Amino acid sequence: MDDEKILTRDEIKRIIEAILFASGYPVTFEKLAETIGVGVDEIESVVDEYITEYDNSGLVRGVQLLKLGKACQLVTKEVFADYIKAALGIRDGGNLSKASLETLAIVAYNQPVTRAYVEQVRGVDSTYSVSVLLERELIEEKGHLDVPGRPRLFGTTENFLRVFGLSSIDDLPPVALPTMTQTSESETDIEPITI
Repeated sequence: MDDEKILTRDEIKRIIEAILFASGYPVTFEKLAETIGVGVDEIESVVDEYITEYDNSGLVRGVQLLKLGKACQLVTKEVFADYIKAALGIRDGGNLSKASLETLAIVAYNQPVTRAYVEQVRGVDSTYSVSVLLERELIEEKGHLDVPGRPRLFGTTENFLRVFGLSSIDDLPPVALPTMTQTSESETDIEPITI
């Protein structure tokens, strides 16, 4: 790496792509900036530009560049998941149950929350669902509530953003509250999500 060389935006894009391809996990903008020798703001700007190029290049690609909060990752497109699993011999980890999905939605839209809050909203014990989501690294402990007993607070993770293809928690779709007239079976059918 030559510290004296001034890099063009295209060179910075290629370096970022190479780092992300080799890493296989999210890399922070700060780490990319430090490695390449440019500012964090420039890295974020280049990543935003590169995401647009990936999406609008006209080339059919099997990968996409995701922005995950203050990091980014080069990932395969979900549409090719079955082929990737077959080629690499990966078995499904199983689907999230309806209870786990409900718990995840409550945490995502209301974070940080305690398990007691989740249980109050769901109306049932959520210990198992919380432990499944912790195990799958979709939620994590975000601290403790400053009340007697100091219950743990939970929030979503970068893995949650990656799995659901979100750049930040602000990208969650708005909550559509059901009305008494929305009771058709087609609206209540939920397709399982494979994690």
